[in-house]
Parts: sequence; C-alpha cells; structure tokens
Amino acid sequence: MISKFLQAGLAALISSVLFVSAAQAHWSLDNEASSLSFVTVKAEHVAEAHSFDRLSGTIGDNGDVEITIELASVNTMIQIRNERMQEMLFETNMFPEATISGSIDLDALTDMDAGASTARQVDFELSLHGQSVALAADVQITRTGEGVVVSTLKPIIVMSDAFALTAGVEKLREVAGLPSISRAVPVSFTVVFEQGH
Repeated sequence: MISKFLQAGLAALISSVLFVSAAQAHWSLDNEASSLSFVTVKAEHVAEAHSFDRLSGTIGDNGDVEITIELASVNTMIQIRNERMQEMLFETNMFPEATISGSIDLDALTDMDAGASTARQVDFELSLHGQSVALAADVQITRTGEGVVVSTLKPIIVMSDAFALTAGVEKLREVAGLPSISRAVPVSFTVVFEQGH
C-alpha cells in the first residue's frame, strides 16, 4: 500500500515537472528566419525599402516579450547610406540598440495546434534613440511545430519626431541634397520564435 502510494506520488510529481518544463521552455528569436523592414520616401515620390540584419529576442516564462534591434545592422543596400543612417540618424555610438517590449498570453499560445493562426492587436513599447513610445500592431500569430511566427498585417507608422529623430532626418536630407524626406515611416516585421528546453 505504501509502495503504491509512493509510486502514485512520484508519478504525479514527474507529470507536474514535465508540465512545468513544457510551459516554461525557453523561447528565442531566430534571426535568420526573422525580418524587420521600413520604408523611406524621399523627394515626395521615391520610396525605398530598408531592413535591419541583426535581431534577437526572447519570450519569458511569464509571457514577457523583448526584441532587440541592432541599429548598426541597418541595410539600405548602399554602404555610404548605411553609414550616414548609423551616424546621423540613429547615432549608434550613443544608442546602439532599439528594443520592442510587450507581453503575450503564453498559455493560449502553447495551447494552439501546429498550423493554427489567429489575428490579434498587440500593444508594445518601442524604445529608440533615448525615447520610449507606446504603440499597437495588428499581427497574425501562427503556431509552428517548435515555435511561433508573428507577422504584421499592416505597417506600423513610426513618426520621427516621437523619437527625437527629426534633426537626424534633416541632416540626411541636407547631405544627400534632397528636397524632402518623409518623417512618417511605415515599419513591418515577421519574427520567428523557436521553443527549446
């Protein structure tokens, strides 16, 4: 009787540990499968797409999400323009990173079947160039076998003046000899988080 009681207790303990381990498995961003891009408009009608090559991030056990963007990895396909954005706009010597932080319902996420998807509006905070601003994004969340894919359903409009970037935009305009550069920037992303143990 005691042996059966101990066996039952041990089985319950093992099941509990396995459940907690699954729920608390580490989630990390897959940089190679993820992307973050933004569009600039110059001279009123010339639109160009740019991206950042290095992203990292995690989803914590409590559902807290944090994504870090390495600003020096900005990729405009033109080296001198990359350097000008780093130095004049983002001032990466003082502000090397931007961060996106928010939270998700981790239980609802882990309960999703592989291949299932849902559309949600998520609130998050963007910290960039010494400023932090609350924003919202309409996203599609898709569960995969080992993780999750989150993609914007429509671009997020980021205003340069909200992040003290207007002076940097003006410097870029002057050095490039342009009549204008838009201060409203559409941003889109697809981030892939993989779940590990």
